[in-house]
Amino acid sequence: MADEWNQFVAESKNGTFLFDRRYMDYHSDRFNDYSLLFYIGNRLLAVLPAHASDDTLYSHKGLTYGGLVMSPRLTIVQTLNLFRELNELLRCDGFRHVVYKCIPWVYHRLSADEDIYALFHECRARIVARDFATNIFLSAEMRWERIRRRGVVRAQNAGVLVECSDNYAAFWDILSANLHAKYGVMPVHTLKEITLLQSRFPQNIKLYQAVKEGEVLGGVVLYVSQQVVHAQYSSATPEGKKLGVIDLLYDRIFSDYQGYPYFDFGRSTEHPDGSGLNEKLVFQKEGFGGRGLCYDIYEYDL
Repeated sequence: MADEWNQFVAESKNGTFLFDRRYMDYHSDRFNDYSLLFYIGNRLLAVLPAHASDDTLYSHKGLTYGGLVMSPRLTIVQTLNLFRELNELLRCDGFRHVVYKCIPWVYHRLSADEDIYALFHECRARIVARDFATNIFLSAEMRWERIRRRGVVRAQNAGVLVECSDNYAAFWDILSANLHAKYGVMPVHTLKEITLLQSRFPQNIKLYQAVKEGEVLGGVVLYVSQQVVHAQYSSATPEGKKLGVIDLLYDRIFSDYQGYPYFDFGRSTEHPDGSGLNEKLVFQKEGFGGRGLCYDIYEYDL
């Protein structure tokens, strides 16, 4: 049913390419998929990207955000009925808990908070995690802090150039080294995985690199959806940091994508429950004019 699923996601009011099965299934070996489709008669009105783990349904631990992807025709009364039937199905299948990631409102093409209302009134769900992200309204006049503007000038004066590139290997070396040195971890995606996904979604996954005399000093990987340009990865070498290449990269990116409604820098919290705010990281993002956006996770018992 992948074709029907993908066509629905493309026409939904709050879905993005992350819910396309060609994206979701790149790590299907890691999750016991339990995705659901909801119909009234023969009309598909919603889909839920999900997987099962023991007696808990997750929507979806392998994705940045998740939740019910809805048709523009889905009403609030239908959504309440949908959750009643969903919960009855899950109880019959032996589930006892649901962990539900919300799709942040900036990704909605039309208002799409019907699921939030249903989670509270039908499921008595509670918020168990709240990640803090930083967002920019690209149509608004952005006020950059002086330190960010100085970084642009410093990089330009040093002869740094920004280019779109398919050279993910060079950037992945920089990104991996930084993440390992600072946090002892590796990127969520391997180089093989990100190049596979980029080949499947060339219009949605873009790499901008800062280059000086042929050497890559930093880069930003963008996930581009209809509403939001999202910085999936951002990193620079020690020299690149000194020269301010990240500031120069975002200066170019904001110019190239000024026709989009929102830019999402992503989360600045370090722990699964949303605690551990990385103040240095969020300070950098706020320096570009970014302000707060929350990624919420709910849980309820069946």
